[in-house]
Amino acid sequence: MIKVNDIVGRKSYDCDIYFRVIDILEHDGGKIAIIFGEDIRLEADAPLSDLKVIGEDERATRNMYTDTLVNQSNHLISQEFERLRHKKEYEVTDGYRQPIDYFQIPGKVLHLDGDPSYLEKCLTLYKRIGIPVHGEHCKEREMPYKVGELLDQYRPDILVITGHDSYSKSKGAINDINAYRHSKDFVMAVKEARKKIHHLDHLVIFAGACQSHFESLIVAGANFASSPSRVNIHALDPVYIVGKISLTPFMDHVNVWEVLRNTLTGEKGLGGVESKGVLRIGMPYHTNEAKEKLETDD
Repeated sequence: MIKVNDIVGRKSYDCDIYFRVIDILEHDGGKIAIIFGEDIRLEADAPLSDLKVIGEDERATRNMYTDTLVNQSNHLISQEFERLRHKKEYEVTDGYRQPIDYFQIPGKVLHLDGDPSYLEKCLTLYKRIGIPVHGEHCKEREMPYKVGELLDQYRPDILVITGHDSYSKSKGAINDINAYRHSKDFVMAVKEARKKIHHLDHLVIFAGACQSHFESLIVAGANFASSPSRVNIHALDPVYIVGKISLTPFMDHVNVWEVLRNTLTGEKGLGGVESKGVLRIGMPYHTNEAKEKLETDD
């Protein structure tokens, strides 16, 4: 018997993606499961007869491969952030000739996520790379009604609107937003955010999930979005994009390709428009405690 929280694969797709069972519902005299991707931001439903429970050995093998990809991307991201830090240190100290004590204030992030487990994974990575963040678990359909109040409360520099999504060919053509599970909710949330903060450089927005309607999200006001080729995106991809923006000085532009190249999905799953960074440099500070407070207090 398949139960809620089981890890399963779809037999009709050769179990190419591992899912977590979120709910089991009665449907046309049978039962279907609502399933969320374990590593990708995809939501789907499937009859129980099409699902296979994935054993621990199979999961361990897949997790080793996935962890390798994540670690490689983390390494590239860390290298990039270290490069940015050294570049700014060189500029501020006039080529290391002036012993100036300075501090950095990264851009603050408000991350709305429809999946609590993905939210926790993202928060862990934000903290590892030094990004000040507030995370909020929020169902996709509730995001348009909550985002305005949350923006007022946390006053972020960067907003992430993500969760789960999917395109269903049976519901319409690929350019029909009604054929997507949550793209319309994400679009509405972006529009509500832009009512509060109109300028793309005053609030940088990432929006979307697996297979989301990329064009509608960009038109609504997102700086970066998924998914140009309607492919699945990795759960951590939004963090990599946001991290680059948060740690790029506000006087510098963020090249779109430089943002995408270290993500796990790349340009097929992610895209955007040229935007400014949001990091600010300040000086001086008199104690290490003062520096820590200046760089981390939100």
